[in-house]
Amino acid sequence: MASTAGTETSSRTTCRTRSAAAVATVLGLVATAAACGGGSSADGGEGSAVVLAVAADPGTLSPTTALASTAISMNSFAYDTLVHFAADGSLVPGVAEKWSATSTTAQFTIRSGVTCEDGSPLTADDVAAEYNHIADPKNQSPMLGLSVPVTAVAKADRASRTVTVTTSKPAPFIVQMARLLPLLCKKSLAAPDALAKATDASGPYRLTEAVPGDHYTYVKRDGYAWGPRGSTGAGLPGKLVFKVVANESTAANLLMAGQINGALIGGADQERLDAAGVKNESIEALFGQFLFNQAAGRPGADPAVRKALVSVLDLKQLGNVATGGKGKPATAIGETAPTPCTGDTVTGNLPGHDPAQAAAALTAAGWAKTGDTWTKDGKPLTVGLGYPTNQGAQVASAVELAVQQWTSFGVKASAKPTGSSSILSTLSGGDWDVAWAPIGVTLPDQLTQFYDGPPPPEGNNFGSITNADYHRLAAQASARTGASGCALWEAADAALVKDVDIVPIVSRPLRYYGKGITFKVDGAGIIPSTLRRSAG
Repeated sequence: MASTAGTETSSRTTCRTRSAAAVATVLGLVATAAACGGGSSADGGEGSAVVLAVAADPGTLSPTTALASTAISMNSFAYDTLVHFAADGSLVPGVAEKWSATSTTAQFTIRSGVTCEDGSPLTADDVAAEYNHIADPKNQSPMLGLSVPVTAVAKADRASRTVTVTTSKPAPFIVQMARLLPLLCKKSLAAPDALAKATDASGPYRLTEAVPGDHYTYVKRDGYAWGPRGSTGAGLPGKLVFKVVANESTAANLLMAGQINGALIGGADQERLDAAGVKNESIEALFGQFLFNQAAGRPGADPAVRKALVSVLDLKQLGNVATGGKGKPATAIGETAPTPCTGDTVTGNLPGHDPAQAAAALTAAGWAKTGDTWTKDGKPLTVGLGYPTNQGAQVASAVELAVQQWTSFGVKASAKPTGSSSILSTLSGGDWDVAWAPIGVTLPDQLTQFYDGPPPPEGNNFGSITNADYHRLAAQASARTGASGCALWEAADAALVKDVDIVPIVSRPLRYYGKGITFKVDGAGIIPSTLRRSAG
């Protein structure tokens, strides 16, 4: 889920088809395990196979509809993109050798010599056609607003090899969004479902075998030479096999036994891998965050209640419990590297741990302690804290600790476990008070659909948040291009935290362990161009 959004506030009514992406992003950073491994050969040569295990079947692989984080990761090996991100969040050339942009337009110059797997050239016409296909509401592509601005219109100039994308609303990260657009030749747009278990690849690999629920085999293409900064396929493994390994401990066992070469491990198995000296690459990602439901009649609609509930909690303690001591206090509200805006928007903006201050705030807001319970107008302060069960036992323990601290303070609190498959319906349905809901994105404007605009069913503002400062600052930031708006985006993020609309609690590293391979990672997983076999 991996996965992420980038829309304007005025476009929220088109977001319902992208709700699955939103929730996959909420949980995908911790719920989706990807293991990377190889066969018995460890000679580092291109001919040796590498097995890339995933925790669940990807479902459809069609690049204009695939939203599952496993599918997005797998597609990154088969489909290239116009641009790529460097480790510092800056852009580097991909299929586009150069570009220019304003807040409402971008122009990309397509490299010559780029081909799809059947040998046909990938041209500016193909790229423009894909933009327009996704932007057309009748195609109902969930990539609309994720990789393509909602109001985008693209035109190609074959002679200059340029694609010009314009929008009627500001799209401040229009070029950065292109990093999420898997490129395919125009002929496949006529029947995108045909790519559910096949490829029309523009990247370094093509799919040769698909056995759903078991494995997917990819073979390296000859002549690939348009990767990041014009890198080629030289040195990449000749074959990749994505194998479904549903259990994280099983993946760790296979890694330790040398039957695979790597795994994304998020739980207790990290300790034995560390003890065995297995190397890992990691990125820091938001792992724990509270989202308040501020709809009328919900306790979170009262800012005094939100701030009091947070003041009662020891957030550092909750974060330590949720991560087994492997996390650290969150400093961002969900932007995950590589991202252009990296400022600390959390530290100093949340209420401190002070139950006495919480009691004073509630009293000032008209609440009174009746016996052991806070009441107002004869009704007790009642809060349910929902959380996805697939984030593990440690998160469940942290939620129970929060419930205990609230109960001791005089709140009628309860834990509300929710299966990962029903988290979307829970948030969209509105029958919840507080949710453990970390949202991970790459670009700050991708958060606006969750924290501004209409609530479900018209939009994805699950908490019914109305924050005037966030709305104003996000609008100002949207008029800037790329990183030039970061100061405004960071001020907007901080406004949400100060009003306790959201409560970022803890981040933790996503660790990809490797044995017999080397690689680098980003928020989507292993960066394809960096994967190499190695000795050991």
